[in-house]
Order: sequence, then structure tokens, then C-alpha cells
Amino acid sequence: MSDVAVELVLRSTRVITPEGTRAASVAVAAGKIADVLPYEAEVPAGARLVDLGEDVLLPGLVDTHVHVNDPGRTEWEGFWTATRAAAAGGITTILDMPLNSLPPTTTTAHLAVKRDVAREKAHVDVGFWGGALPDNVKDLRPLHDAGVFGFKCFLSPSGVEEFPELDQEQLAASLAEIAGFGGLMIVHAEDPHHLDAAPVVPGPRYADFLASRPRDAENTAIENLIAQARRLNARVHVLHLSSSDALPLLAAAKAEGVAVTVESCPHYLTLTAEEVPDGASEFKCCPPIREAANQDLLWQALADGTIDCIVSDHSPSTADLKTSDFSTAWGGISSLQLGLPAIWTEARRRGHTLEDVVRWMSAAPARLAGLTQKGAIEVGRDADFAVLAPEETFLVDPAELHHRNQVTAYAGRTLHGVVKSTWLRGRQIADHGTPSEPTGLLLERQN
Repeated sequence: MSDVAVELVLRSTRVITPEGTRAASVAVAAGKIADVLPYEAEVPAGARLVDLGEDVLLPGLVDTHVHVNDPGRTEWEGFWTATRAAAAGGITTILDMPLNSLPPTTTTAHLAVKRDVAREKAHVDVGFWGGALPDNVKDLRPLHDAGVFGFKCFLSPSGVEEFPELDQEQLAASLAEIAGFGGLMIVHAEDPHHLDAAPVVPGPRYADFLASRPRDAENTAIENLIAQARRLNARVHVLHLSSSDALPLLAAAKAEGVAVTVESCPHYLTLTAEEVPDGASEFKCCPPIREAANQDLLWQALADGTIDCIVSDHSPSTADLKTSDFSTAWGGISSLQLGLPAIWTEARRRGHTLEDVVRWMSAAPARLAGLTQKGAIEVGRDADFAVLAPEETFLVDPAELHHRNQVTAYAGRTLHGVVKSTWLRGRQIADHGTPSEPTGLLLERQN
């Protein structure tokens, strides 16, 4: 037991630890996990006992792909609303993407602005990615030294003019610089040449939109990224993988020792192209939601480790930008509050366990970001928890969501897994979907 006095004990018949699920009492002292004790262990004098019964105690989720858009586009989202949604959904740490805010996080001065805006609004812990642009190679090391967790780039147009994409030469220059100080590049991997060659048909038909974002765009971009990472001995991470065709390339690169990791997102793993109604642009994202057969292969890749983690890619906008014309509607899925139940609903149907979900949505994203204090119920880690009733169901009502614009592709769906409460460093930050006051900290890269 820690020398610091235990203040809180959370007891459950089902606690998910790195060694498996068991009945346990988790002791908390000074915001850290002081011990994982037998279920019937005596509660230390002066400590408060919270008995969770059969509700499952999970490590708080870590979401490394969130577009908060604050400052500059706060009518789309903001730190107050995004982090409230995260807390309600069992997420205790988010990493903010560098674009869609004004200014984008592409210099240390811009990072300081972002931190100042977030500091008093964060209901969960918040860290920041930097951005890699064609003209800011000189800014990458200073941003790294200032504590960003890595660098986001696009290989095709981002959708906002202040965050242009990198061509292959510019990608090589940025990767070489980042590899020089041991940093991480995270990449929106769609090849612009394939996108330019694809047909763009205005209108409400989802099939037309899907044809405009072909799998070959992802496959080619990922193949080129692997080649660059291999040549430069650089660390790269493939964002929001949608195309199952790229999985053999990624598996082979990993087996060869290329430093590549991969994420996918709840919408690719729980929604299918066949069920998207025409005109329903709340389902639009780039790369797109693909067919059911493609989704089956993504789940196989999660099971075999080719895909490392699941994160939201929460990319909201105002409702007016979600027009019925798929060619012009804003592309992004809002799911920050719903990711855990959405994934659990599909995972349980496919025979996966909550331990698998914790690995994909907490441990692996924490490892990707180097957040050694997050991602597990283990002595010495932050006392960050989600309490889940996995057998309970609920109907998704957009009015009950905490992100700023209540637009969601999950509206009207019945999902398994009700988040009963969320805890950050031993303090309850959400109770039955209602967040408390903001107590989140701003995080910096640890190494």
C-alpha cells in the first residue's frame, strides 16, 4: 500500500485489470491507484467506500482523435462541450487535433492560444497534437519541445484552407525532421490523385459519395507512407482506417519491423454503407463508411492486432453544414459520448469481451500517445475509471448528448452498455450521464 493515506475505495465484482477481470477493491490515494486489493479487503480507516455491485469498473478511456475546433469555430464544438460529452461517455483523456480551430496548432504561439482556451473548460484531461504543413518544418521541433504528442498531416485536401496537405516531397521533409527527434507522425492517408480521378456526382445518393472516395485512395496513400517510414526509419500512425484492402500491406510492414500503428473508429466498425439512407449526411465522413463485408475484415484485423486501437474521430459541425447533398455536406461523425456503447454493442455480438474493448479503447491509445499514467487499472496509474452496466441498453436520443450540436448517425439506435459514472484521478466527473464541474488538466508529452 502507498504511504499516502487512502481516500477512496471502489469495489466491484468485475474489475478489468491487465491480468484479467476479477472481483476487487481498488484503493485510491492522492489521485493515483494505490492498490488493487481482494474484493473483501478491509477498507482503510478514513476512506470512503463506493460499492459498484456488478457494474464493471474499467480504466477510463483514452481518445486520441478528437476535433474540438476551439478557438475559432466554437459554434461547431468547444472544450466545454466536447469534454462534457467525453466525461459522460466514460472517456477521461482526449487529444485534440490541430485543425478546424483558428489558429491551427502549427506553431508554439498557436499552441499557447489553444492551451489558454482549454485550461478552464476541460472536464477531462486534454493533450494536443501539432500540425505538419508544407511550410512549417522549422516549427516541428519547437512544438515537440513544447509537449505536443506528435504531428498530424493530410495527404489530400483537409477541407479547411488554413491546413493544406503535404505532397510526397513535403511528407518526406517533415518525416525526416520528426524522425530526427524521435517524434510521431499521424496521417490522414488518402491519395489525392485517386480522389481527383474519382467521379463526383452532386446529390443525395450515398452510393455516389462512396464512389467518390475509392479504396484505392487509401491503399495507395498507405503504401507510400509505409515506404517513406521504412526509408527514413520514422514512426507513423495511420488515422481512421476504412479500407480493409490495406490490411495486408499494414500487417506485412509490421512484421518487417516498420514502425507503423493503425486506428479505426466506431463508425467504420458499427455502421455499414448498405444502411446509410440517401440524403443522411450525418453518416458522411472521409474516408467513408464502407460495406458490411469490409467491416468484417476490420474486426478480424482488430482481433489479430493489425489494427491497434479504436478512437472516435469526433468531427462535429453545425447542423446547417450537414445538408442532404453528400458532395458538399461537411464530412465528420459526432460520436464522442457514444463510442464505448457503440463498440461494445457490436463487439459482444461478434463474441469479443470487455477486456478486448478496454485494450482497443484505453490501453492501446494510451500507449500510442506515451501516456504511461493512463490506460489501465494498475498500481501507480492515475485513478481514472469508467463504470459500465454492460447488460443494460438505452435508446440514443440526440437531445441527451453533450456535444454542442446534437447531430449523430446513431440517433434512434438501441445500444448496449450504460455508463453509470466516470472518475478522473479519483474524483467523480460524471454521474449517470451528467458531468460535474471541470477538473481536467492539460497534458504534455512525457518523453
